[in-house]
Formats: sequence, C-alpha cells, structure tokens
Amino acid sequence: MRQKVTVVGAGNVGATAAQRVFEGGYADVVLVDIVEGLPQGKALDMLESGPVIGSNSSIIGTNTYEETADSDVVVITSGIARKPGMSRDDLLFTNMDIVGSVTEQVIKYSPNGVIITVTNPLDAMTQHALSVSGFSRTRLFGMAGVLDTARFRTFLAQELNVAVEDVHAYVLGGHGDTMVPLVGSTNVGGIPVSNLIPSDRLNEIVQRTRDGGGEIVSLLKTGSAFYAPSAAVVQMVEAVLFDKHQIVPACVLLDGEYGINNLCVGVPAKLGASGIEEVIDIKLTSEEQKALKQSSEAVEELLEVMNNRNS
Repeated sequence: MRQKVTVVGAGNVGATAAQRVFEGGYADVVLVDIVEGLPQGKALDMLESGPVIGSNSSIIGTNTYEETADSDVVVITSGIARKPGMSRDDLLFTNMDIVGSVTEQVIKYSPNGVIITVTNPLDAMTQHALSVSGFSRTRLFGMAGVLDTARFRTFLAQELNVAVEDVHAYVLGGHGDTMVPLVGSTNVGGIPVSNLIPSDRLNEIVQRTRDGGGEIVSLLKTGSAFYAPSAAVVQMVEAVLFDKHQIVPACVLLDGEYGINNLCVGVPAKLGASGIEEVIDIKLTSEEQKALKQSSEAVEELLEVMNNRNS
C-alpha cells in the first residue's frame, strides 16, 4: 500500500511539489486549495500523465480536508505573496491566519502525520504552526535551508565548473537576508572552498545566495521561484517516507542547540520516518556563530510583531 502525501496550496510551489511526488509513483497525493476547481483541474491533468510517465499513484484535488485523512506527510504551501501597497506586517498577519487555519484542519484529519511548512516568512510560520498544532518539533518543521543550500551549491559549482554533487555546503539561519552560508565548512571534493575561490569573489557568491529568491522575482516580474523550492520540499518528503536518516538543513524549534532556545531556525537535522530524529551540532567559526545569532534575532522580531497583534 502506497503512503499518502497531502499538499495544501495549489499554486506554483504546491502544484509542482504534488507533481514531483506523483511522478515518483511511491505515494498517493491529495492537493488542497480553497479555489474551486483549481486543485481538481491540476490533479486531473497530472493523473492523466500517469500512463506516459509510468506512475500508478492516485492524485486528487479537493477544496476540503476530509480526503486528506491519515496522510503520512502534509506540506503546507498556502499563503499569499506581498502585493503593492501591502506592508510586511500585513503579509505576516495574513499568512499567519492562513497557516493557523490550515494547521487546525490538517491535525484534525492527520493527527499522526508529519507536517512540513513552506509558507513565508518561513521561520515565523513554522513557529506559529507548531504553536497551533501542539506537535513536538520532531513532527513539524520547515523547508528553507535545503533550498538556500541548493542555490549556494549551484553558484559554487558554476564558479568552479564542477559537478554539483562534489560541492558540500550548508546554509543555516532564518530564510531571508540574514541567512548564514557556512563558508568555513564548505568543501569541493574535500578541498576547502576558501582554497579554491578568492575571498572577495566568495563573498559575492554568498550574497547572491542570500538574494537568490529576489533575483528570480526580479526576472519573472509577476511571480517567484517554484521549481527549486518544490524540489527542495520533496527531498524532505522523501527523507521521511523512505526513512533515509538524511541530514539536511531544516527549520526546527531549537532547545539550546547553537545557544538558541524556543525559536525555529534553520540548522542541520537528521530526517527519517518519525520526522526530525536529531539536530546536528556543527562546529561554527566565531563569525558564523555571531551571524547565526543575528539571524535568529531577526526571526524573534517577527515573532514579537505576531505576539503583539495577539496581545
């Protein structure tokens, strides 16, 4: 019997994630969205590709949550992008309401599942979903670091003209301008990257990584990235479904690790069938530790805004 994956939000990220899982053929998929006909139409279109790609999985679209019951993994991509005239606080509050409502429905029908949040601002939304769900940190975490790390590895591989598989790196911290690419532990085929790329050029690549999402937005004009984000979340989904015990950067509630308490921040974590099996403690340079602290403080500022709204 195939496992079951629900994706909430049938926009570009959610629909492409659903497509990737469906094409893998290892899980049945439910695609949820509030827009009538949208998830149903996209799911039917994907289903009809099954004979071509060789997938016997099922995929359905729905506007309600009954069909999501007993999902093994639920991915939450629901939310809105910032629009003209909308403040960052407006975006924060709107997506906070959406993610809170979705989380309530998800845990009602899949109380034993693993939840992966993708909605921005990622770290704050993960923390909010945790609060609403009452789940432990092992079963609810966020996807951001896999994406940020993929961008970093891509740019380094391009710079050195090497295979992306030979570039080993992590990007930690909040998903935003304060993310922390770990240059000190980055290596290419075992060789420290600082031995291969001059520091000034390396700093430019680090900054391009931080600006990765914005670079794509500026090129698309009317949208944002979804191919790489959907691939990143599916890597996490598969780590859980296949019990891989895979170490990836994940947005997880910290309990003293890296000197951070009760805050969702991106750090390396081991993923398996039960979700987060272990937070991996990497030795950071003093500069990286300072940067991670600053990044966590930026997440705290968002949480304070959210908490003030509720007070």
